[in-house]
Amino acid sequence: MTTSAPLLDPDGPGYPRVVRASAWYDLVVTAGFATPWTYALVHDVLSSWSRAWALGDFPRTDPMQILFANLMGSVVIVWAVLRLARPLAVHGLLDGVARVLFTAWMAYALGQGAPGVLWPFLGVEAAWGVAQLLPWLRSAWRSRGVARGSAHAPEAAGGGTDALPSTGRSCHIFRAMSRTQTA
Repeated sequence: MTTSAPLLDPDGPGYPRVVRASAWYDLVVTAGFATPWTYALVHDVLSSWSRAWALGDFPRTDPMQILFANLMGSVVIVWAVLRLARPLAVHGLLDGVARVLFTAWMAYALGQGAPGVLWPFLGVEAAWGVAQLLPWLRSAWRSRGVARGSAHAPEAAGGGTDALPSTGRSCHIFRAMSRTQTA
C-alpha cells in the first residue's frame, strides 16, 4: 500500500512524466549550446540580458569556451532525447544527481563572480533535482522504516531486505539502476 502521491513515488505512474518534463526543459534550454553558431546567439542573448539587468558582464567568447559549451550542449541533448524516449525511473534518479552537480557548479561560479544571470538557471536546476530525487529519498526512508524492526519487515515476509512489503517493489538505488523497463 502506497500512501504517497503518484509523483512522489519513483515506481508510480506520474514519475515518468516528471522525467519527461525535465528532459523537455533541458532540450529547450540547452539546444542553443550544441553548435558554435547557435552558441554565439545564446551568448549574445545572455550577455544582453545580463547587461540590461545589471547582473555582471559576460566574458568574451574564445575557442575553448565555445568547445566546452558545445560539448555540454551536445551531451545534454542526447541525455534529454534518451529520457524522452525512455523515461525510466532510474533516468530520473541519475538526472536528479546530475542536477545536484550542475547546481553546485553554478553556485560555485556565482561565488567566483560569474554573472548573476545564472541565478534563475540555478533555481530551475535545483527544483528539477528536488522533483526527481525527493521521490527516491521518500521511498528509501519508507523502506528503512519498514526494515527497522517492524513485524512486517520484508525479510520476515521472505521478500529480501530491499523489497517493500505487499508490493515487492525494490527501493534500493543500485537495484533500481539495473531496471530495464518502467514500473
